[in-house]
Amino acid sequence: MRKLRLPMGDEIPVLGQGTWRMGEQASKRADEVKALQLGLDLGMGLIDTAEMYADGKSEEVVAEAIAGKRDQVFLVTKVLPSNASRKGVVTAGERSLKRLKTDRIDLYLLHWRGGSPLAETLAGFHDLQQTGKIRSFGVSNFDVNDMKEWLALRGGSQVQTNQVLYNVATRGIDFDLIPFQTERRIPIMAYSPLAQGRLPKSTALKQVAARHQATVGQVMLAWCLRHESVFAVPKTSRLEGVRENAAAGELTLTAEDLAEIDRDFPPPNRAKPLEML
Repeated sequence: MRKLRLPMGDEIPVLGQGTWRMGEQASKRADEVKALQLGLDLGMGLIDTAEMYADGKSEEVVAEAIAGKRDQVFLVTKVLPSNASRKGVVTAGERSLKRLKTDRIDLYLLHWRGGSPLAETLAGFHDLQQTGKIRSFGVSNFDVNDMKEWLALRGGSQVQTNQVLYNVATRGIDFDLIPFQTERRIPIMAYSPLAQGRLPKSTALKQVAARHQATVGQVMLAWCLRHESVFAVPKTSRLEGVRENAAAGELTLTAEDLAEIDRDFPPPNRAKPLEML
C-alpha cells in the first residue's frame, strides 16, 4: 500500500482503520477485534480511536486487537475538549495508555476545539511528549482559522495532522483547508470517508466503479486519496469490508473519472463552515 510521510518522519499507510462505535456492544467485540487484526495483516497498520468512543471501550477493543503486535501499529487516539487543560491532557493521556495497554501513543489529537486555551492543550501535549508517553500530536475538526491560531503558538508547528470529515458528498475543505495544509506540508486525515456506510446515490460513482471493476466504496476511498497529502481511516467490523477497503489502496482514478465525479459532486467555489460529526 502507498505510504505517506508525516512531518515527524514516520511513513504511514494512506489507508488506516477507524474505530468509531466499536466497543459499544459486547456481543460484537470479537468481530471488531478480528476486523482490526485482518486490517493489520492487509497493510492498514494505522488505527485511529478516541477516549470518547464508547466511553473508552473502543480503546480497549484496540488493545485486544494489537496485543503482541504493538510494534506493527501506528496508534492514534484523541483527547476530549473537556479534558484539554494542561493537566487534563496529561491525565486523559495516561488513562488512554492504560486502556490501550501500551507505553506510548504515536499520535495524540485534540478531538475538537473546546473552552480550554489552545496553548494549555499544547503544553499538555509537550508534557506527555517529554516523558515519552506520546510521540507526536495533532488536532481534529480545525478549520483554517483554527489552524492559523494553532500554528502561531510556540511549538505548534510540530502538528502532524488535522483529522476532518471528508468524502465526496462533504468536500468543503477542498476550497481552503486542503490547499492551506498542503502548502505547509501538514497532511489531512479523512474521517468518515465512506459517509458512515450511507453511500450517496450517484450515477457517476457507479459508472466509475464499473469501469474499474470496483465497488462504489472503493471509488470513494480512492477519490479521497487522489490528494497525496490525504490519508483516510474508514471503519468497518466486517471482514469482507476490511478486504474491500484495503484493496482500494491499489485503485487510481483517472482524470476522466474525477471529472465525472465532479459533475455529481461539484467542488466548492467558496469557503464554507467546517462540517463535522
